[in-house]
Amino acid sequence: MARPCSTRIISRFKNSVGQKDGRLRPPGSVIPMTLDELEALKLADIEGLYQEAAARKMGVSRQTFGRIIASARKKNAQALVTGAGIRIEGGAVRVRSQGETLMKIAVPLAGSAVDNHFGHCAEYAVYTVEDSKIVQEERLPSLQGCGCKSGIAPILAQNGISVMIAGNIGNGAINVLASNGIKTIKGASGEARAAAEAWLSGNLDDSGSTCSGHGEDHVCSH
Repeated sequence: MARPCSTRIISRFKNSVGQKDGRLRPPGSVIPMTLDELEALKLADIEGLYQEAAARKMGVSRQTFGRIIASARKKNAQALVTGAGIRIEGGAVRVRSQGETLMKIAVPLAGSAVDNHFGHCAEYAVYTVEDSKIVQEERLPSLQGCGCKSGIAPILAQNGISVMIAGNIGNGAINVLASNGIKTIKGASGEARAAAEAWLSGNLDDSGSTCSGHGEDHVCSH
């Protein structure tokens, strides 16, 4: 039987908390938020990225990102609690250039084929993609141990990888990859480069199924 939900002690809020039905707010009731603060909220609170991964996407240090997101969250909270509006403008920002939109895809390897076991692969093929075409191919050694426990996700992210095309992979690894800004496509097989090219051309879909590990005593679901 579920425990009854206990009541939470809260502060006494004004009746005007939240949006004021579109009515004009008095002077000084609009909180300025910069564009980089908005971007930080999107990366951390909507996309769910770890701060290190979000900082890489914004081209700043983790400490700088921490200051940006803390300021943004405070302004968000102030607006909700006081009923103030938010005006988004300004900030030390620039729009990503075309060269920064290059995509990198990683594929766990068994020889030249997709490794059916993400957590045990020895290396990854890394494909740099421009205009939906592979323009460069590299190899990245894996770390020993199960993929979702080995710390490989931040290393992949540091190398600019945003997509993982895998065979069998579990929710644990998928969640860690996602928190580092890497999207996972499951259920691939055959030659690694062919799998990457198939996905780029729209001929490879996510299988939707995940690997469930090696039994109840196995601590890693990869």
